[in-house]
Amino acid sequence: MSSEKDTYKTLVKPSKEVLFKDRGSKFYGYAFPVKNETEIEQHIENLKSKHHKARHWCYAWQLGKTYDRYRANDDGEPSNSAGMPIYGQLQSFDVTNTLVVVVRYFGGTKLGVGGLIQAYKTGAQMALEASKIVKRTIDENFILKFEYPEMNTVMRIIKEEELEIIDQKLELSCEIEISVRQKEAERIYNIFDTTYKVAIKKQEE
Repeated sequence: MSSEKDTYKTLVKPSKEVLFKDRGSKFYGYAFPVKNETEIEQHIENLKSKHHKARHWCYAWQLGKTYDRYRANDDGEPSNSAGMPIYGQLQSFDVTNTLVVVVRYFGGTKLGVGGLIQAYKTGAQMALEASKIVKRTIDENFILKFEYPEMNTVMRIIKEEELEIIDQKLELSCEIEISVRQKEAERIYNIFDTTYKVAIKKQEE
């Protein structure tokens, strides 16, 4: 279990706008942290209204802490000349929960498929280089339930194991939600599971 990758990289905040020019065409690059396809659609719609005179709004995104979902869109450019070069940069920077959009204003000169691939790749690369990328751990959350007299025991384990408390209700019957790094999850679960008068269950997302 400990050999599994339990970290991922993502963006802290949207990148600043970047601009790449080639033979009159302008390529504006943007990178956004995103959690779902609804957020992705909103960012794309916002850029379409901001750049309403542009010719193409090409993009790629990757979602999931295990990098399990992605999509690339050429938006009218020749097949695989825009979306996949952008997606290639998501892979190169090893980021997920990330959307990269490159907006093109046509400058009158055709660039050819090779030129387009290079331009969209460069626009995506510049956007990601302008972003702050952070590495995060993949965590699992657990709910601990116990009566008040067990409080000291539970808090001692939380402190010793340096666990993060997400939420807590401390009354006669107590409930604490903790966050545990994925590769430690099984071990921590067993500690609490074998602690007298403490119940633990996994928090479903």
